[in-house]
Amino acid sequence: MTFSNLLDKLPGLNSLPSFSTLFAEINADMGDSDIWFLLFLTCLMLTFHGLSVLSIAGIFHWIDQKLENKRVYGANFVSYFVAILLIIVIHLLEIIAWAYICLGLQVFPTNLQTLYFAGEMYTTVGYGNYLLTERWRILPIIISFSGIFAVSMSGAALYTMMGALLGRSNQNPKSGLGF
Repeated sequence: MTFSNLLDKLPGLNSLPSFSTLFAEINADMGDSDIWFLLFLTCLMLTFHGLSVLSIAGIFHWIDQKLENKRVYGANFVSYFVAILLIIVIHLLEIIAWAYICLGLQVFPTNLQTLYFAGEMYTTVGYGNYLLTERWRILPIIISFSGIFAVSMSGAALYTMMGALLGRSNQNPKSGLGF
């Protein structure tokens, strides 16, 4: 049996909607302009996160290089843990930002429920049982998407910082300390 024969046996394959049809249905479901607003805010948040983490990592590498040139050892571990704390603060600020966005859009009636929802979706924990109206069913996907990418950026930056601490940097020295 060939792959094309297998695909022919799938009953719903011939009735799949086009991407434009699917997006138009989602857009109409959300109230036409809200999805564009949310996608714009998601891009803005990811840009803010990337620039913040890049700045933190760049400052860490600069401090690490200065300390190594002065032959001060051990202090760079303190700067690494400060960098970790700053990155955690950035993630918490983004969860709070999503909570305020959801409050502004009146997704939930209470502030705490909105904060818990934003935190669970951003971290993709999904612990709570939130009933969303049809208008906001896409919201968990958008929030979790931003959280997954933000955590990935943070992990990559922390990995390069740890590599510098351990002296195992596998980066090209001409690449600007990994950036």
